[in-house]
Amino acid sequence: MAKYLIVANYTAEGAKGLLSKGATARVNAVRSSIEAAGGKLESFYYAFGDDDAFVVVDLPDNVSAAAVALTVAASGMVAIKTTVLLTPSEIDEAAKKSVAYTPPGG
Repeated sequence: MAKYLIVANYTAEGAKGLLSKGATARVNAVRSSIEAAGGKLESFYYAFGDDDAFVVVDLPDNVSAAAVALTVAASGMVAIKTTVLLTPSEIDEAAKKSVAYTPPGG
């Protein structure tokens, strides 16, 4: 499975829902959605500052991650940014691959 970081920001309506139902209910709802997409919720943290929540999930593939992102965005209650996370061994593997590249102006 691939690992993803989801950074979430609630709209005013989304924040009202969070106030109404509570933070634990939201985590459980997110867990259910991720599991329905074939994945697993690893962690869910709320935060102060520019972003409201940081969620780490395992999902089968990018298509599943896109399906989650599209469904969440369509709700209009939260905006998310999804980042693919790579393990150190994946970066080691990438560093061993040779890639032909010509820089701009080269």
